[in-house]
Amino acid sequence: MSRTVFCDHAQAQAEGLDFVPWPGELGQRIFNHIGKPAWQAWLAHQTMLINENRLSPRDPKHRAYLQEQMIKYLFNEGSVDAVAGYQAPQQTQD
Repeated sequence: MSRTVFCDHAQAQAEGLDFVPWPGELGQRIFNHIGKPAWQAWLAHQTMLINENRLSPRDPKHRAYLQEQMIKYLFNEGSVDAVAGYQAPQQTQD
């Protein structure tokens, strides 16, 4: 049986994550307060930020920037950076 959490991002009950996705206190906060749909949405947004801004997850400055953006995105703590001119790929319907 899956666990549910009150997702701070969605402001609704959601299925909880299966594991702590980030090290330390922040990872535990995410595990306790973020649902799977919000985490998946963050991963998609993070991928867009990495690709469009040509970030390297190995660069400490880039990792710090991504962590800052993750906190803003998941916990609604300020505005999240957007990439000028970025358009999400169109979903095809079968």
